[in-house]
Formats: sequence, structure tokens, C-alpha cells
Amino acid sequence: MLFAPEARYMNYGTLYIVATPIGNLEDITLRALRLLKEADLIAAEDTRVTRKLLSHYAIHTDITSYFEGNRLQKNEYLTGLLKNGKNIALTSSAGTPGISDPGYTLIKQCIENKINVVSVPGPSALISALVTSGLPTDGFVFIGFVPRKRGKIARLIENAAALNKTIVLYESPFRIAATLQIIDEVLNNPGVVVAREMTKKFEEVVRGKAAEVKEYFKGKKIIGECVILLDVKNSREADEASAPSQVETNHDKI
Repeated sequence: MLFAPEARYMNYGTLYIVATPIGNLEDITLRALRLLKEADLIAAEDTRVTRKLLSHYAIHTDITSYFEGNRLQKNEYLTGLLKNGKNIALTSSAGTPGISDPGYTLIKQCIENKINVVSVPGPSALISALVTSGLPTDGFVFIGFVPRKRGKIARLIENAAALNKTIVLYESPFRIAATLQIIDEVLNNPGVVVAREMTKKFEEVVRGKAAEVKEYFKGKKIIGECVILLDVKNSREADEASAPSQVETNHDKI
């Protein structure tokens, strides 16, 4: 069924997908701040993080939790409010809602109910890591958080690598070493970039071969979710003589 703009009910409210900082609280747009103030309600994946942002900018809009554990019940509640003309701002724990978070299901339900959905663009860990990686950006494959089982991770990476594009994935700091080991084995030690704590005080971008990057993180206490990028295209084209011989790191203390 075609959902054209004219099919919307004019008395319905709007769901605003509001991107918020992934670390540095200065990374928010003027439009996002205005809509967070003007919204009737903010649906936040992590109310603690969102309240910190609201407090910093003296915003007093009502807030409700919306996360993986309650999304099915909250979808009906929030959709009902929108149908009654309320405007809702959707925020994730960090970055742009709808990317590897439960916001997708609310967005989909709103579209099915002919409720207006508007993007308020801003920070994204995916894009921040990609543009600082130095890897090809003319085409990339984003596979989100990888599964926990070794075999499933291997198949997912293998299938993505067949497209010969930069691969981007999210990973927990507790599993990064194991995932890098699988990447090393499946793709024969490709070029890898790991970006963590993006925009925060201890931002770190580590570049090198998979085996080298794995060794760099070995035994370190890692905090913050990590973005892993795989240099599939260049790794396949380059020979061993032109490959980097040691790990390279960037540290941002701003």
C-alpha cells in the first residue's frame, strides 16, 4: 500500500527522530534542542543519559523510557498519543535513533498508522568512525552488532566481504578480542580500524592488521562500545609488501 503524504491525518502528531550526542554534549544541533523543548514527550532509550543532556541545556520536557524490554507495550502507548495530536521526540542512548536500537519498531508502526515521521539528523557513531578511519567510503556495509556465536559471526563477515566494500560493525568491549580473532581467521588478517569512545575525552582510533590490533588490545581494560571497520577492498588488492607493519593509534584528549 502506498503511504503518500496526503494520506496522513492532519490532526495526528509527529514522531521526531532526534539524534543526540554520542559523547560530547556540544555535538547537538539547534533544531534538535528546539524540538526537545517543544515536544509534548521525549521517548528515551536511556532516560539517565537523556536527562543529563536535558539538564545541561535546561530543558524540562516530560520523559518516558523506551527500550528493548518495554518497546512492545510502549509502541501502543506512544502511537496512541501521536494519534491524539501529541508530538514525540525519540532519542537513543547515544547518536541517531533507529540504528541498531529498538526505535526502528516504533518508526515502522508510526508509518503503518500514517503518522508523520521526521528525522532530525546529527551524531552517529557509525558515520563518525567511518570518516575518521581512512578506509574507502564510496561504499560500505553496515552489519550492526554481530551475533554471539562464533559460527554465525564468521558467516556474517564472510557474506558481507563478498561485496568487496568496507565493513562496519558494532561490538562490546568485552568481546572485541574474540571478534578480531574471528575476523583475522575468516579474512586472512585484513586491515582493521577500531574506534571507541568517539567524541569523548579518551577517544581512540586504532589502525593496523587484524592480528596487530588484537594484540594491541590484549590485556587492556576497554570501556565503551567499539566500532570495528574492515578494509576488505584494499586488503584484497594490496600485497604484503605494501601492508602496514605496525599498529597506528590516534588519541583525542579534547
